[in-house]
Formats: sequence, structure tokens, C-alpha cells
Amino acid sequence: MAILRSRVRVGRRGVIVIPKDIREKLGIVEGMFLELSVEGDRIVLKTRDLWSELRMRGRRLKVDIDEAERELDEDEEHWMERLKP
Repeated sequence: MAILRSRVRVGRRGVIVIPKDIREKLGIVEGMFLELSVEGDRIVLKTRDLWSELRMRGRRLKVDIDEAERELDEDEEHWMERLKP
């Protein structure tokens, strides 16, 4: 893997601009979240694909759809009973 290096200047409020060629290579777009960490004297930015993370977390959920529907029905019946005069 080729290493891309670039110098950036720190602006007001600590703002830095990631050069276009690096953004394009990593698929970084406006609004995307990056993970920032400090490793020794290095600042490390990692791209995060939140949709992939959410899908992975969703696969690990153990949900019984039928049981969830029953619970919703019971809750609805409970509320309907409370609304009766």
C-alpha cells in the first residue's frame, strides 16, 4: 500500500484541511465522521462507515419478532383499557 503524505497548516480553532487526493482515496465526504486518536506523538484519523457498523450491530441483536409484537399488543390493550370511561 502506497503511503500518501501531505503537509497541512493548522488554522483558527484548530481546523485542518484534508487534501483532496487523500479525501478521494479514502472516500471521505462532507458530513462523514472520522475517528481521531493519539498514538504517542501521532494524531491518527480513521474513516468510519457508520452504516456498516449499524448493520453489524443489528445482526448481533437477538430479537423474537413474534414476542415483540405480542408485547406491543398487550401494551396497546393496557392503554385502551385506561382510556375507557
